[in-house]
Amino acid sequence: MSLRPVFSRLLAPRDSRTVCLRCWRRLVGAPSTVRHPFSTISSRNQGTLAIGKSRDSFSKDYFWANATLRDTFGASRRELQSSIAGIRSEQGQQAATEEVLPHRRRKKAKERAAEDPESAYPIAPDASAKLATISSSLPQRSIKRIFTTYLSLSKPRLSFLVVLTATAAYSLYPVPQLLAPAATATPSLSTLTLLFLTSGTALCSASANAFNMLMEPTYDAQMSRTRNRPLVRKLISPRGAIIFAIACGVAGTGALYYGVNPTTAFLGAANILLYAGVYTPMKRMSVLNTWVGAIVGGIPPLMGWTAAACQYAHDGTWEELLFGEGSAGGWLCAALLFAWQFPHFNSLSWSIREEYKTAGYRMLAWVNPAQNGRVALRYAVLMFPVCIGLSYCGVTDWSFVATSSVINGWMVLKAWQFYQADGHKGTARGLFWASVWHLPIVMVLAMAQKKGLGERLYRSIFGYAEIDDEDVYYEVVELEEDEEKQRATIEGRGQAS
Repeated sequence: MSLRPVFSRLLAPRDSRTVCLRCWRRLVGAPSTVRHPFSTISSRNQGTLAIGKSRDSFSKDYFWANATLRDTFGASRRELQSSIAGIRSEQGQQAATEEVLPHRRRKKAKERAAEDPESAYPIAPDASAKLATISSSLPQRSIKRIFTTYLSLSKPRLSFLVVLTATAAYSLYPVPQLLAPAATATPSLSTLTLLFLTSGTALCSASANAFNMLMEPTYDAQMSRTRNRPLVRKLISPRGAIIFAIACGVAGTGALYYGVNPTTAFLGAANILLYAGVYTPMKRMSVLNTWVGAIVGGIPPLMGWTAAACQYAHDGTWEELLFGEGSAGGWLCAALLFAWQFPHFNSLSWSIREEYKTAGYRMLAWVNPAQNGRVALRYAVLMFPVCIGLSYCGVTDWSFVATSSVINGWMVLKAWQFYQADGHKGTARGLFWASVWHLPIVMVLAMAQKKGLGERLYRSIFGYAEIDDEDVYYEVVELEEDEEKQRATIEGRGQAS
């Protein structure tokens, strides 16, 4: 038996000539010194790693030495590795997100909004600026680019709201004989008149908005919400914008004059003049510009009312349409839009009050913040008597008072919170969204609860009650007498002329 390997391992650093046989035996029986390995990998794993390294070295030294194979298969391997790394990172982010409970995420979001409420305030992007951005990315002189640019001049979102309010008032007009026994005997409003009303109102609104942009490109450039409008970005020349504004104004007024009536056309032209000639320059002079702007917003419902009233008027003069019998409903619809604009605009302008101040626009939001809240609350409360007046004048059923009071109360609550907190603590955002939902809900409720509509629907479902022949006879006689009077009046006018 040879002890050489053991001796060579244990006594390699010692001299064998100075050690006796007894010491040799002690040293052989002594435990070996504990050595800390350089690597913590087990021997089995070290073998596997060694095999892997040998394979990698073989691949690098032999297989990947071929440039064609390396370019062909190496790229796919790198893409696979990068995709695997991306999936792992996404899974890690998802796991980190799942670790945060939903209520904690909502709490953090509220804390961030409370720290910087103005950045969290939801201001709807300007439609004209968005369309101008789309237009700038289109090819030069393309039809789509030209159309998008001119459409951005009209402020399509605001023009749509104007047309919507005029149409709602048109549909609310109480058509005579709405409670007639037979459903087929009920007269209706003209669809052709409605077409001229909507197209003419849209064109007049586009004209007013284009003139507004023509007068304010320098100031629009100073506000983040309007700095991308077409005239600011020079997507269209001022001359082209002037031609567009004049053409829309003439076409819109002409459509209202020939397709509806002269009174409605006069109101459309007056709205262009008020918005472009009075409201726009007044924005830099006095806070009363908000009241002038509210008048501009209240005219379209009055236009819709006069368009419907002219179809059943005796003479059709402006005195009869605006101040005659049954004209109170139109003024109440106008008052509803007039009052609505104060809580809507005052809450909207509060978040960008510094930009208004920098651009030189005199708005209550920065000139007098306390009055800004009071005005919003005051006109929110005014909604109650306006809605009650619609039922009192016979435009809607009395049930409208109850249903509209619910939505009006919600608006007043948000306006009160806005007034108490001076717009802070998210109250401006709450009032803004309340105003956004308030107007369409009130309009839909008014149209659904139009005077006599519910009774007529009930009769169409459950039938009509028996009618006394004597009552029918007297009604027919009264109608014939009215027709004779109208015929005599027309003949008298003809002879006089």
